[in-house]
Amino acid sequence: MKLPETMRCVTVPQPGGPEAMRIETAPLPVPRDDEILIRVQAAGVNRPDVQQRMGLYPPPPDASPLLGLEVAGEVVALGAMASGFFPGHKVTALCNGGGYAEYVAVPAGQCLPWPEGYDSIRAGALPENFFTVWANVFDMAGLKPAESLLVHGGTSGIGLAAIQLAKAQGSRVFTTAGSAEKCAFLERYGVTAINYKDQDFAAIIAAQTGKRGVDVILDMVGGPYIQKNIRCLAPRGRLVQVAFMQGSKAELDLMTVMTKRLTITGSTMRPRSSAEKAAIAASLKQKLWPLLERGKIAPVIDRVFPLEEVTEAHRLMEGSTHIGKIMLHVAD
Repeated sequence: MKLPETMRCVTVPQPGGPEAMRIETAPLPVPRDDEILIRVQAAGVNRPDVQQRMGLYPPPPDASPLLGLEVAGEVVALGAMASGFFPGHKVTALCNGGGYAEYVAVPAGQCLPWPEGYDSIRAGALPENFFTVWANVFDMAGLKPAESLLVHGGTSGIGLAAIQLAKAQGSRVFTTAGSAEKCAFLERYGVTAINYKDQDFAAIIAAQTGKRGVDVILDMVGGPYIQKNIRCLAPRGRLVQVAFMQGSKAELDLMTVMTKRLTITGSTMRPRSSAEKAAIAASLKQKLWPLLERGKIAPVIDRVFPLEEVTEAHRLMEGSTHIGKIMLHVAD
């Protein structure tokens, strides 16, 4: 396949609001030995993209400086040592950056085939959320079928991924959201949805569990939620922090952590090694992909924007009115 020398991509000349982004032309990335080059058809929009655009989440030194952490598209070239795929294969990939572009180079281990029956938009909506949820809720926190889970931000892409995976294995799930409309949507999944704007989630968890609490909490809010989360955990419970939308600092009473033998942990996905990400990808292919192909779980797509309207996509993300994934259509 003859490739062009240049591509369209989204750049951020100076950190700022959504209007800081530009559509510009740049050389095609050259895949390293372990990478494949993907012609991007769809790219996901995620909170870390917003943080990076604002200058608050710099990419790792060896990563692309461009925005974009997940894509779906077609393999067009391979590095000298890359294996598992060939030109023409349709893949979805967890990128280290560079997804808001017509082409991106990604380590082969971070790529997966499209689930059977999926198109580029649905396939591109999978990696960032499901890699994150699998690594944190199931690998680190070890959520078991007989246990209970509280998910904050239930209508986010991460929230919906966690809810569906937990319900698929038989766990009891509670979740918070910021409107009656969002709570009604979440209740379709068989969860207890709590409107945090007019309900006290800690009181409801206590009442619904006989004051025992939940076994695992997945939180992306932080700040004032941190101490309340600790109170909501059952003995030997695990709090998993994946973001801090309301700040990373809080005053804590660690006595509860000691008396209940709690675990507080957290992680970010981007700084992990390619080997770690490849191991997560292998688990997803074995355990998640069959569920996707059988329709047991599925990504929820709120809205799709053409690449040229990336500014509007970021405005929608920042407004937090969406339910599920915001996607960019890059090419057919």
